[in-house]
Amino acid sequence: MANEQALISRTDDFNEWYNSLVLRAEMADYGPVRGTMIVRPYGWALWENVQQALDRRFKATGHENAGFPMLIPMSFFEKEASHVEGFAPELAVVTHGGGEKLAEPLAIRPTSETIIGHTYARWIQSYRDLPILINLWNSVIRWEMRTKLFLRTLEFYWQEGHTAHATSDEALEETQRMLDVYADFAINDAAIPVIRGEKSEKERFAGAQMTLTIEAMMGDGKALQSGTSHYMGQNFARAFDIKFLDPNNEQQYCYTTSWG
Repeated sequence: MANEQALISRTDDFNEWYNSLVLRAEMADYGPVRGTMIVRPYGWALWENVQQALDRRFKATGHENAGFPMLIPMSFFEKEASHVEGFAPELAVVTHGGGEKLAEPLAIRPTSETIIGHTYARWIQSYRDLPILINLWNSVIRWEMRTKLFLRTLEFYWQEGHTAHATSDEALEETQRMLDVYADFAINDAAIPVIRGEKSEKERFAGAQMTLTIEAMMGDGKALQSGTSHYMGQNFARAFDIKFLDPNNEQQYCYTTSWG
């Protein structure tokens, strides 16, 4: 059986050592579809611990949990040009349902900025509706070409926050606050030292004006992106028409953030 294979030397082949360790520890197994994994009870217990530690921090900073659909109309996804360009190669798309071809293809949750933008535009009318501070626990599909158990799989379990604010300063403060929350969890709960910093323009999240990151160091000397917090400015607000009436009764676009 896979979990009974000899443990490969860490110094000989770090990648294979990692895979064999995950299998032998019975944390996960490979799924029948290439790039997928089955999370076994021990692995799921660790995920529950991660959820609980982060959830406490999110609620302490005023965030609430909600749930959004897995299927997203392609017309939503195509409203933000740089976003669709960034995620297009990783999309899985549903074209048939109930034995019939769909009138509009549906993307399988590559990320949620699009449906969040559509929804926030309906929820927000006044400055009194702001800020909106929502967190999601969900699974995500990204059509990855190179996969590795837990670190990069076709379907993975995920946490992402989405917030909307009246001012740029508030959104920037939120972006930094949530990066600090991730760093605090990594260092004090997971015992993983991380380096905080800002991604280069080329490495930013698709559609963001700024991406902050915590990076951990793996045993082979490579950096591992372990959590990101994105300042979207008004990019998604303009694409999805997320507006509010300010105290002077004038229409303004919101400033949004996303972090995961």
